[in-house]
Amino acid sequence: MVTVEDRALEEQNEEPNGGIGQELEGETRMPRFGSEDYEKFVGRAINATIVLGFGTYAITNFLTIDHDYWQGWTLYEVLRYAPVHNWVAYEEALKSNPVLAKMVISGVVYSIGDWIAQCYEGKPLFEFDRTRTFRSGLVGFLLHGSLSHYYYQFCEALFPSDDWWIVPAKVAFDQTAWAALWNSIYFVVLGFLRLESPDNTFKELKATFWPMLTAGWKLWPFAHLITYGVVPVEQRLLWVDCVELIWVTILSTYSNEKSETRISESSTEAKPGSSSNSLKE
Repeated sequence: MVTVEDRALEEQNEEPNGGIGQELEGETRMPRFGSEDYEKFVGRAINATIVLGFGTYAITNFLTIDHDYWQGWTLYEVLRYAPVHNWVAYEEALKSNPVLAKMVISGVVYSIGDWIAQCYEGKPLFEFDRTRTFRSGLVGFLLHGSLSHYYYQFCEALFPSDDWWIVPAKVAFDQTAWAALWNSIYFVVLGFLRLESPDNTFKELKATFWPMLTAGWKLWPFAHLITYGVVPVEQRLLWVDCVELIWVTILSTYSNEKSETRISESSTEAKPGSSSNSLKE
C-alpha cells in the first residue's frame, strides 16, 4: 500500500528531472517559422553552406591536381607536388586566357575581402550579408581583374626604361592616377549596385575620396616596391590581389559605413515627421 508520504517523495524526485527535460527541450527547440530568429538561423545555414562548399571545392581541386598520376604515390608526394603543379596550371591559364584568369582571382579576393570586412565590423562568421559580398565580388570579377590586366601593360609602355628611378615613378603614378581612378570606380559601381541615387553616391564619394586615397598610402607604396621592382608583369595581379585582401577590407568598410550612416540618418529624420503627422491627425 502506497502512503501519502511515499507519493510526495516520488513527486519530489520527478520534478527536477522534468525541469531539466523542459530546459533541454527549450534549448534544442527550432525557432518558430517566420520569426526573426528563424530567419537568422536560415541565413546562417545558407552562409555556412556557401563558405564550406566553396572551401571544400577549392581545397579538393588544389589537392587533386595530380589525381591522374596518383597511382603508387604516397600522401607526402601528393602534398609535396600539389603547390608546384597548381602554379604550373595557373601559368598555363595565364597564357591561354590571361584576362579571364585574372578576373576569377580578383572576384574571389574581393568576395573574401568583403567577408573579412564584415567580420571586422563585428558580425559573426556566418552572419555576413550575402548580397553585399556578392556585389563586392562582382566588381572584382568584372572590373578589377580586367582593368588591372590592361593597366599594368599600359604602365610598362608608359615607363619603358630600366633606370633606377622607374620603380619609384611607377609607384607614384599608381598611387595617384590609378588609385584615384580605381577607388572612384569601385565606390560608384557599388553605389549603383545598391540602387542608390547618383546624387547620394557622388556625395559619399566626395566625402570618402581623400580618406580612402591617403589610407592607401599607408599600405601600397611599400607593397608596390615589390610589385614594380621584383614581380614580372604577368604575375603582378596575383601578388597585388594577395595584398588586396587587406585593402578590400578597408575599401568595403569605407563604402558600406557611409551607406549605412546615410540610411540610418534618413530613417531617423523620417520618424519625427511621421510622429508629428500622427499627432496632427
